[in-house]
Amino acid sequence: MSKLLPEFYENHDTLTLARRLLGCELVHESPEGTTAGIIVETEAYLTGDPACHAYRRKTARNAAMFGPAGTLYVYLIYGFYHCLNVVTGPEDVGEAVLIRALEPTEGIDLMGERRNLDPATKAGLRGLTSGPGKLVIAMGISRDHNFLSLTESGIYIRPSQLNNFDMVTTTRIGITQGAELPYRFYVKGNRFVSKP
Repeated sequence: MSKLLPEFYENHDTLTLARRLLGCELVHESPEGTTAGIIVETEAYLTGDPACHAYRRKTARNAAMFGPAGTLYVYLIYGFYHCLNVVTGPEDVGEAVLIRALEPTEGIDLMGERRNLDPATKAGLRGLTSGPGKLVIAMGISRDHNFLSLTESGIYIRPSQLNNFDMVTTTRIGITQGAELPYRFYVKGNRFVSKP
């Protein structure tokens, strides 16, 4: 199935994209093999939002956020985990959608090796990609992928793979500023969501 085109990222505002990405499939074609998962949880980060990395100004760390829509923004948190974001605003604006959780669909054994989990067990399978730091490890994504284009690289997003699901809109997780904003979205009842 084909990847989403630049127009998908360019023609929608950040909150709309955070919702429209639900059900789409994130794919990474790497030398080790292909891994993929359906996006089941997202968070939006907008200009003027105190929780957004681009809130104050452009820096070396957040520079990818100011690239064209459809750029990957990968950053380090807690000195160990990486998080994957899709840049969504117009160039030089600094907005993005955090991919918080995936439902694994392809390369599950490879994901298990990367996460040191047994996907044959219910807990092992859920643990592969049920959080932003987990899914980056399982998908083989690193800071080296920062600034890559989702339309021109081996990391890309396919159109929606889910039909007729209910979406939950709620507040974001793990932040102190802007914590009251309803910018988190997830597929209701999906067991791979990080926290219902």
